Amino acid sequence: MFDTLTQRFESVFSGLRGKGKLSEKDIDQALREVRLALLEADVNVTVVKAFLARVKERALGADVSRSITPGQQVIKIVHEELVSTLGSEAVELVTASPPVTILMVGLQGSGKTTTSAKLAKLLKEQGKRPLLVAADLQRPAAIDQLETLAGRIDVPVYVDRKGKPPRLVKAAMKEASKGGHDVVIVDTAGRLQIDSDLMKELESIRKSVDPDEVLLVVDAMTGQDAVNVASGFQEQIGLTGVVLSKLDGDARGGAAISVREVTGAPVKFAGVGEGLDGIESFHPERMASRILGRATCSL
Repeated sequence: MFDTLTQRFESVFSGLRGKGKLSEKDIDQALREVRLALLEADVNVTVVKAFLARVKERALGADVSRSITPGQQVIKIVHEELVSTLGSEAVELVTASPPVTILMVGLQGSGKTTTSAKLAKLLKEQGKRPLLVAADLQRPAAIDQLETLAGRIDVPVYVDRKGKPPRLVKAAMKEASKGGHDVVIVDTAGRLQIDSDLMKELESIRKSVDPDEVLLVVDAMTGQDAVNVASGFQEQIGLTGVVLSKLDGDARGGAAISVREVTGAPVKFAGVGEGLDGIESFHPERMASRILGRATCSL
């Protein structure tokens, strides 16, 4: 994960560590290399500019000029600003009166259905009683897929192949209340691209149940495209969070670094494997340390 970006950062920082004093020219040269590394990693250009501006302002400050280890101080600043860009701290699912309703949205192929099952398994292990709802009626195989995955984790699925998604989800909520389920995870339809039909359907579902969470599942491996998709959903539907699927296969890191700052929606979970236990809470501090590699070991 992020191997190339990590190597680039380590190369930049190794040149800073050996210097007893850093000039503005030294800092500018290092930040130029950081800029190239981030752009090559497919990080959003606006995010790169804002990130480097914050780092440079702090790097030219008194804390660095007076430090006996100025290079290490700059590395510390980069680490802190990267954590800030990623979201500062982990953001949990909202706490609300049960059943808590989680609307899973995203494009076709993003891993939305699998992520729904992964989240159900995670919440079940935390002592919750989830109900999965098969509201993707555009792709019949999606219902079969969700039922198969749900069977593997012993979580029930509400299915109505002939219903309309808004009415189906409303009926599922009543079923959840009767069955004592405290979490309802709704797997909605995706498209190959954002279109008006998809958004109208999601708006109808949202109005019908007023979900506590609207989580967008985006494929981290699509880089800048993932950020563009997230922006589109945020503008048209409104998001409470993002799930980065396939993050373990993301060699560049552009989506992970960009999506929160561009959309304002926190990354809440990361998909880190194909198995149904391959999901974890997203921790900006840990992610920043992973991206920066050995450079952060002595921070």
